[in-house]
Amino acid sequence: MLDSIRLQPGDAPLRPAPITVFVNGAPVEAHPGETVATALLAAGINHFRTARNGAPRAPVCNMGVCFECVVTVDGRPATRSCMTLVEPGMQIETT
Repeated sequence: MLDSIRLQPGDAPLRPAPITVFVNGAPVEAHPGETVATALLAAGINHFRTARNGAPRAPVCNMGVCFECVVTVDGRPATRSCMTLVEPGMQIETT
């Protein structure tokens, strides 16, 4: 019989060492392999952009279909944050 590889209660998940990205100029800790959307949400940021009517917008689908999560990444506007992996030193701007 195979040994279970499931996490047991109290087990800590193994994660790579955190990296730093910058959101609107402020340092935010993220982990390699996370998407920009995941890193922002984990940091408590839930206003990614503002709709034309002034409503705050954030990820809805998390698979690149809805475009509600677009941000500017390293100067590239309209980047889908749910489809973009974090990189050390990445500059992310919300609107």
